[in-house]
Amino acid sequence: MPIDDKEKEKNTDDSSREELSYKLSGVDVDAGYELVQKIKPFVEKTRRPEILSGLGSFSALSRIPKHIENPLLVTCTDGVGTKIEIAREMNNFSTIGIDLVAMCVNDLVVCGAEPLVFLDYYVTDKLDVDTASKVIEGIAKGCEVAKCSLVGGETAEHPGSFPENSFDLAGFSLGVVDENAIIGQDGPKNDDILIGIESSGFHSNGFSLLRKVISDYKLDLKSKVQNEQIGDILLKPTNIYVSEVLALKKILEINSISHITGGGFLENIPRMLNKNQKAIIKHDFTDWPAGHYFEWLKEITNMPKDNLVNTFNCGVGLVIAVSESDEEDALGILNQSYFAKTIGRVEERKVNEEAISFV
Repeated sequence: MPIDDKEKEKNTDDSSREELSYKLSGVDVDAGYELVQKIKPFVEKTRRPEILSGLGSFSALSRIPKHIENPLLVTCTDGVGTKIEIAREMNNFSTIGIDLVAMCVNDLVVCGAEPLVFLDYYVTDKLDVDTASKVIEGIAKGCEVAKCSLVGGETAEHPGSFPENSFDLAGFSLGVVDENAIIGQDGPKNDDILIGIESSGFHSNGFSLLRKVISDYKLDLKSKVQNEQIGDILLKPTNIYVSEVLALKKILEINSISHITGGGFLENIPRMLNKNQKAIIKHDFTDWPAGHYFEWLKEITNMPKDNLVNTFNCGVGLVIAVSESDEEDALGILNQSYFAKTIGRVEERKVNEEAISFV
């Protein structure tokens, strides 16, 4: 073949190729722009007066709230784990954004911090604008409850790195606390009362185990337990305790707090104690509005209660330590929002004793 003919054939092949672009590689920037426009109304509702920048800025600017005299910044980050897989199977993405906020701000408020700003990271194989906007609308709702501003985040497409139609989430929250009003620095006092505040259900922990139970026992997420679909039970959003703790903090002294997340009672309650202290806990599933969910799980799996309290919140989402003289007032305030009751007390811990015991 003559050289000219070879060159002509090469040019013809080149012209038949699709013009190289970011979209051709699997990243749709136009979908990203569409998402930003769609979420702006949700985000705007979360705006605090301290926020100086708008959505779309390279970074977010915020003043420190004026009522905090000696401010310390407090940071938290978290995710929602494989609860996302339940949301995907149920095609319900309206609540996991609330979970994401709750997991972060509930950790912040353990030290008495007021959540100020929140950012999210949403990563997927291919951006589905409708799914992402539902998730971010939930994040905005969580921020409204926690009274913090959703100031930005990152939405990333990773073609080839994720299974089709999948995504993951992470959240980051910044709060502020007065240096003279930090909760838990000295831990609780011996003979302090431990008050539990109800969870909504499984919150956002233990879902790898829950999904194994669903698979092993061939459970249908649409089947019902006491008139509720299993999938709906599992997707109940995590309670946000910010307003309740900050309101209580203004009335009386809170000595220590524990957010009951992964590891359940056995891991998280000792974190609120000093090394020479133990918690004496009385717990029964029937005491708690969400307790029957855990009782159902125990019955169908024959899982020992020790395993349950070492994995799940078992109906108690937050534990607060107050002096015995403040017990009645604390219960009165907390029960205005969530069901709360005394679950135990703090005692001196002897050598070789466990940090938590059940009675």
